[in-house]
Amino acid sequence: MIEAWFLRQWQCSSFWQVLLRPLSWAFAWLVHLRRCLYRAGILKSERIGVPIIVVGNITVGGTGKTPVVLAIATYLGQLGWHCGIISRGYSRRNAETQKRLEDAKDHLPQVAIEAADVISDEAVILARRSGVPVYISANRAAAARSLLRDHVEVDVLICDDGLQHYALSRDIEICVIDGARGLGNGALLPAGPLREPAKRLEEVDAIVINGTATSGPLNSGLAIRDLPTYSMTLGNETLVRVIDDHGMSIEQGVVEFSTKRVLAIAGIGNPARFFAHVAGLGFQPAESRAFPDHHAFTPADFNRYDAGIILMTEKDAVKCKSFADERMWFMRVDAILPDAFGEFVVQRLSELKK
Repeated sequence: MIEAWFLRQWQCSSFWQVLLRPLSWAFAWLVHLRRCLYRAGILKSERIGVPIIVVGNITVGGTGKTPVVLAIATYLGQLGWHCGIISRGYSRRNAETQKRLEDAKDHLPQVAIEAADVISDEAVILARRSGVPVYISANRAAAARSLLRDHVEVDVLICDDGLQHYALSRDIEICVIDGARGLGNGALLPAGPLREPAKRLEEVDAIVINGTATSGPLNSGLAIRDLPTYSMTLGNETLVRVIDDHGMSIEQGVVEFSTKRVLAIAGIGNPARFFAHVAGLGFQPAESRAFPDHHAFTPADFNRYDAGIILMTEKDAVKCKSFADERMWFMRVDAILPDAFGEFVVQRLSELKK
C-alpha cells in the first residue's frame, strides 16, 4: 500500500514533496558524483568481449523492460544471433520462495544463479520463453563473464535493467518509459520517481514508450535530441492455467469466466496497468488485488478470497506454480514493437562490428 501510494503521489506535486526536495538535491549530487568518478576512470567500467545491449529505465516502478528484452532476444535469434541475457535479480524474501523459484527452473538448465541471495522470476520467464542462457548476479559483469565462459557461442548480451549499473560497459542503451506515468513529477528520489535526472535520456540510444504517451518524456519540459523513439503495446494474449500450462484463447476465457467470480491479482511494478489490460480485454473481475513488486506469494494470500478464478501475470505465476490449483490462470503477453525497432538494433550491432 505504501509503494502504491508513493507511485500515485509521484505523478503530481504537493506540499510534502517540497519538504523532500533537499533530499532529492542531495541524491542528485550523489548521482552526478558517481557518474563523474566513472568518467574520470576512478571507478572502473568493465568491458566484456561481446556487444552489450542494456534495457532499463530512469524511473522507479515497472515500465515493461522484460517484454522488450524478450522481444530483442527473439528477433535477433531469428536472424542468427546467439543471445545471452544477464540480470541482477533481487534480494531473497524468504527461503520458501527461493526454493519455489529454484524448483521452477529445474527444467531450464540455461538459468544460472550466480549468488545465493538473489532470485528472479523474470529470469525464469525469459529462459522459458526465449530459450537462451540467462545468468543472474548482483554483479552483472560477473554474470556476463560466467555466461560467456559457459556458452562460447554467445555473440551478444542483453542486460535486463542496469541503466544505472555503470560498472558494466555497454554499447547500446534502450530506455523504456511507461506511457501513462511518463517521468511523473520530474523530481528525483525521494520527492519524485526519477533514479537519474531527465537529461539522462539525452544519452541513451533509443526510447521505447510502453502504451500511449499521456505524460511521457516529450511532455516533461525536456528538450531531447532527435532520438529514435518507438511505441510498444502488449498483445498476442493467451490464457494459461498455472497448474498444467493448459492454454485458452482470450475470447474463450471471457465466455467461460463470465459465470464465475474472478479475482485479478498482480505483484508487479505497475499493477494498475495489468488490471486495465484485463478489463480492456473484456474480463470483469469482482475484485482486483495489488501486491508489492516481487511479492513472495503463499497459499494464504488466496485463502481469504472467495474466487472461482484467480487471474494473474506470468511473473506472479512462476511463484505460485508449486501450490497452484485449478482456479489459477495467468495471462501471457508479447511486446508488440514496430519492425523499425528491430532494424535499429541490428543496424547498431552491425556498426559495432565495423
